[in-house]
Amino acid sequence: MRSLVLAAGLLAAGLAVAADTYRSGNRVITVGDSAAKLAQIVGTPTIKETIETREGGREGERWQYAVDGKTVTFEIRNGKVASIDERRD
Repeated sequence: MRSLVLAAGLLAAGLAVAADTYRSGNRVITVGDSAAKLAQIVGTPTIKETIETREGGREGERWQYAVDGKTVTFEIRNGKVASIDERRD
């Protein structure tokens, strides 16, 4: 039973990956890079949504791209890439 749970966990881990970098062609985006650099390298996002605080204030943005059968999401806070998440579609 224990190995079944471990195998299921490893399989799920392969479906979603949080990373500190993202490669687009021969260029790399790293957590901490500016939103302007992200737009220059990866282009216009497929979806752009506002991240709000519980009180309704603006906390940042979530930029989502559809790339090669996966969804790549960048969280932008204070004008910089705060996180990168890749998920297979």
